[in-house]
Amino acid sequence: MNLSFFDQFMSPSLLGVPLIALAILAPWVLLPAQSDRWLNNRLMTLQSWFIFTFTKQIFTPINHNGHKWAMILVSLMMFLISINLLGLLPYTFTPTTQLSLNMGLAVPLWLATVLIGLRNQPTVALGHLLPEGTPTPLIPILIIIETISLFIRPLALGVRLTANLTAGHLLIQLIATAAFVLLPMMPVVSILTSAVLLLLTLLEVAVAMIQAYVFVLLLSLYLQENV
Repeated sequence: MNLSFFDQFMSPSLLGVPLIALAILAPWVLLPAQSDRWLNNRLMTLQSWFIFTFTKQIFTPINHNGHKWAMILVSLMMFLISINLLGLLPYTFTPTTQLSLNMGLAVPLWLATVLIGLRNQPTVALGHLLPEGTPTPLIPILIIIETISLFIRPLALGVRLTANLTAGHLLIQLIATAAFVLLPMMPVVSILTSAVLLLLTLLEVAVAMIQAYVFVLLLSLYLQENV
């Protein structure tokens, strides 16, 4: 029973072929593409409003050199939100519960922001490793601590997204199993548990969107430090 709870996080396969690529392509198939018509339908209007609002909120504090990242970060935001929400449907798989996928997104983007800072403004980028006004005896220790914190950033990005989604999915399955087991013995308790499960599902929908937003927001903050 304990092992079956974690089976939902295993990458599905068909005839030995992993199907995680199919799950990753699902948002590309479901999201509507822009058309040449003057008037769009409600879904396209809502999508355009969301992209415009998100782009304005993320890139307002960043200078014009960082606006080149708008397409990458907005696409990443839509990709993560779509995958996280699709993973809440029954008989589906959430690719963002795999640490390998999240690290594959976090490490290259974080490294790109660091390399941009070292190329465009190396003095400022290296200056982040040593806060201003540091006492001389503490300089070596603070440089080591800031360097470690710099390299922990991509790990924190990937682990945060993986842990939050994994914990939410696991808690939903545990409560759903409890409600199913209690139904023949204690129907009233089972109904109350199902109500808690409904509220938890709504919370997990919010978590799926918030974690995607936090992932992209932190990347934008790293970019803001280096442009």
